[in-house]
Amino acid sequence: MHFPVTRLSSLLLTLGLLALRCPNSIAAAPFDLAGPTLEVEVSRGGRTLPAAQVPNLATGDRLWMKADFPAGESARYLMVAVFLRGATNPPPEEWFFACETWTHRCAKEGLTLTVPEGAQQLSVFLAPQTGGAFRTLVDAVRGRPGAFVRTSQDLNQAALDHARLDAYLNAVRHLGEVDPSQLKEAAPLLARSLAIKVDEACLGKMPVLQAPCLAQGRESLILDDGHSASLAQALTSGPASDLAMEASNTPQLKSGYYGPFIGSIIDIAKILDSLHTAQYQYIPALTSMHGRQVTLTLNAPPSFHDPKSVLVVALQPVEAAQFPTLHPVNPHEALCASKEPLVLPVEGDAVVFSSAYAHDVALHLKRKDGSTLDLPARADPVRGGFVVSGAAVLPKGSAELESAALRGQWGFDRYEGPDFKLAYPQAPWSLGPGDSRDLIVGRSDTLHLRADSVGCLEEVTLLDAQANSHKVEWKKIQPNTLELTLPMQEVPPGELTLRVKQFGRPDVQSLPLHAFAQAGHIESFTLHAGDTEGILRGNRLDEVKGLTVADLQFAPGTLSSRDGHDELSMLAQNGADTRALKPGTGQVRVADNRVFDVRVTIDAPRPSAVLVSKTVSSPGSAATNRIQLANESELPLTARLTFSLRAQSPSGFTPDEKLEVATTDGAFSALFAVGTDLMLESRKIAVVTLDPAKALGASAFGPLQLRRIVQGVAGEWIPIATLVRLPKLAGVDCPAQPEAACSLIGSDLFLLDSVSADADFAHATQVPDGFTAPALRVPRPQQGMLYLRLRDDPGVVNVAMLDVKTPPPPAAQDSQPHTAVADISPTATRQQ
Repeated sequence: MHFPVTRLSSLLLTLGLLALRCPNSIAAAPFDLAGPTLEVEVSRGGRTLPAAQVPNLATGDRLWMKADFPAGESARYLMVAVFLRGATNPPPEEWFFACETWTHRCAKEGLTLTVPEGAQQLSVFLAPQTGGAFRTLVDAVRGRPGAFVRTSQDLNQAALDHARLDAYLNAVRHLGEVDPSQLKEAAPLLARSLAIKVDEACLGKMPVLQAPCLAQGRESLILDDGHSASLAQALTSGPASDLAMEASNTPQLKSGYYGPFIGSIIDIAKILDSLHTAQYQYIPALTSMHGRQVTLTLNAPPSFHDPKSVLVVALQPVEAAQFPTLHPVNPHEALCASKEPLVLPVEGDAVVFSSAYAHDVALHLKRKDGSTLDLPARADPVRGGFVVSGAAVLPKGSAELESAALRGQWGFDRYEGPDFKLAYPQAPWSLGPGDSRDLIVGRSDTLHLRADSVGCLEEVTLLDAQANSHKVEWKKIQPNTLELTLPMQEVPPGELTLRVKQFGRPDVQSLPLHAFAQAGHIESFTLHAGDTEGILRGNRLDEVKGLTVADLQFAPGTLSSRDGHDELSMLAQNGADTRALKPGTGQVRVADNRVFDVRVTIDAPRPSAVLVSKTVSSPGSAATNRIQLANESELPLTARLTFSLRAQSPSGFTPDEKLEVATTDGAFSALFAVGTDLMLESRKIAVVTLDPAKALGASAFGPLQLRRIVQGVAGEWIPIATLVRLPKLAGVDCPAQPEAACSLIGSDLFLLDSVSADADFAHATQVPDGFTAPALRVPRPQQGMLYLRLRDDPGVVNVAMLDVKTPPPPAAQDSQPHTAVADISPTATRQQ
C-alpha cells in the first residue's frame, strides 16, 4: 500500500498536533473496553467452519451471523452488513443487509448472506436505532467507499497484530503463574513464533519478576511480521522519512508506541474522524475470534446521544487464500522421532501461532511400502513449533520411513507444509577415529562418539571405578558425531564406563575406558626446518609454559591426547627463523618453573613451491558468459584453470609426488599425480590443468588452495583462486511503466546473493536462501546492466550485460505467456 507524500505530510502534521494538543486522543487510546459479541459461521462446498478458522472469504460463501447481546440490553442496535468492492466503486444497495437485533427473529435466526461476485471486503455496522439509521449508513458508505475500504483493511491488519500480542501476553502470564523458571527458555521461542520484541534484560531478573517485565510495553512489543505494508512502513521510508523523524520527537511518538499496530490504529482513527457528522460518529471495533464467537473490543466508550456511536467491524477479506510460509528452523537437522513430545520447530508467518486459521494439522508420514500415517499436530508458540501427538506409534526405524511433512487445512483449503527429517535411536555407538580409550586423570579431556544419527541422544554419563556417576557435557558437531568433554579432574585412576542414554530406548549402551595416573613426562620435540610450529610429546603437558631450542622461544598451543599420550603444539615466537636449527636438546619450562631437557628432532623442510602463472578458460554457456567477473581471482566452476608451479623445497619435482587442491574449509579436495592433469615441464616446473567441476564436484565453492605432498609429508598451502558457481541468466523482462520493477529470468538464481541496478547496492534485491523460482523481481537495469553479488563470493561486485525485453502493445500482450515471478521485495504484502 503506497501513500502520496502530500497525504503523509498532512497526516504526520496532524499526528504531531494530536500528540501535543490531545495526549488522551483516540489516536493512541488502547483497546481495552469490552464490546458486544457476534456469532459468525461460514459455509463453502457443503462444509461449515466457525469464523476463527476462516482466514478469507470467497465468492459464493454463505455467512450466518448473529449479534449476541446480554439479556436485558436496553440499547437497540441495528446490525448492517455490507460488501465493499473497491475504493472508487460504490457497492450497490442490494449489497446492504440489515437485521434489527432487538426483534425476536433477528435475535434468534440472525442474518444469512452470500458473498456476491466482485466483493472484496465485508464490514458490519452496529448502530443505535433511529428513524433513518439504515438509510444514513447506506448513503455514508456509497458516498465514500474508499474510506470504509481502507478502514476495513487496517482493522483486519490491526486485529492480526493484536492477536499476536494477546497470544504472547497470555503465554507469559500463564508461565509466570505456573512455572516462572521456564520463562527464560520460552521467551525467545515466543518472540520467534509471534514476531514479538523481547527485552533481554528481563531474562536476567529473578524468575518471579520476569513475567511482569516481559509484559511491559504491550503494543510497543509488536514487530512487523511482513504480512502487510502498513502505514508505519510508508512513514519510515521514502520522501516522508524526514518529516516522520520530526514527528517522532513529540512525546506520544517518541515513547516507542508508534509501531505497525499503532500505525494502523492511528490511520483508522483519522479516517473515521473524517466521517463524523452531527448525527453519527464512527468508532473502530477490533475482533478477537474464538470458535464462532467474534468478540469486539473498543478503544472509546460508545455514545447514545448525538452524535451517536456506530461500531465499525471488519470481517475477513474476500480474496484468494494466502497460505503461510513456514520452514524448519534448522532444515538440515534430524529431529528425534522417539522424543516425547516430538516438537517440529518452525519459523515464518506468526499468524499460524496466533490464530486458528490452520486447523486439522497433522504430521503426514509415508512409509517406503506406500502406507501412510497421520499424527495430530498443534501450533505451540511456547515450544516454538508444532507439537505432535502420539509420537510413540511412529515407525521404529528410519529404513521404514520415506518422508515426513506437515499437512492440514488453511480455512477451507488444503495446506501443504514443510518437510522434516526424523532420526531414530541408534546402536552401536563407537569412539571417533583417532580417539583412544586410554585417558589421563587430573584435567578435562575430549572424546568423540559416532553413530549413524545422534539426534536422539538424551544424556551421557561417566561412571568411575567407585561407581560414582559424573555428568558429561556434549555437543553435536556433525550429523553423526558428538564431541564430549569428560570431567577427568573429578575421577580417580582406574576403569571407567561411558554410558549413553537415548530417547525411546530403555537400554543404555556402555563403552569401557581407562584412566591413567601417569606422572609428567616429556618425550620429544619434533619440527620441520622452516616451520613455525612443532609437536611436543609426553604426559601432563598441560603444565608446560614454554620451550627453548638454540635461543629460539616457543609457546604452547593446542593440547590433544592420543593413545594415552599428550601432544602439544609449540609455536615459535617473534617471527623466529627455524631453517638453521639442528637436532639436539631443548629446555622445557613447566608451571612450577622447573626446567626439563627434551630431545629435539629436526626433520627436512616441508615441501614448498611458488605459483608462476595461471590461465582461466571459460567454456561456459552464453547464459553464464553474460556475467563479467570483476575480480581475476574468481574462478567459475565450469571454467578450466591451468597454472604452473616452481619447486622450492625439494628443488625439483619427482614422478611419485602428489599435488592436493582443496577448499580452505576442507569440504572438497582432490589429489593429482604426475600424468594427465599434472605434467612436468622440467624437474623444476610443473603445469597443472584443473577442471573444478570434474575434480571437486558440482557443489564445490569458496577459496581454493594447493600444496605439495612428498613421501607423505604435506607442504604449506598456497592460495590460487576463489571458486564460484554462476547462475544461467536468459535476460530481463520489464513492463512498459518505467517506475515498475523488472523480472530477471534464468536458472540456478539461488547462486546470487543480491542484485542491484547501481554499483553501490543502494536499492538491492536480496535473494533468500533456498530460492528456486525461474524469475526474480529486480530493479530496472540501466542499458541492460545489472550488478550482482554471488553467493559464493559476496564481497565482489560483478556486472551482467543482459537483453532487456519490454512487452508488446496491450492488444498483443494478452496472448503472450507469462513467467511466474517470485516477489521477494520488502514491501510484499499479505493483504492488498
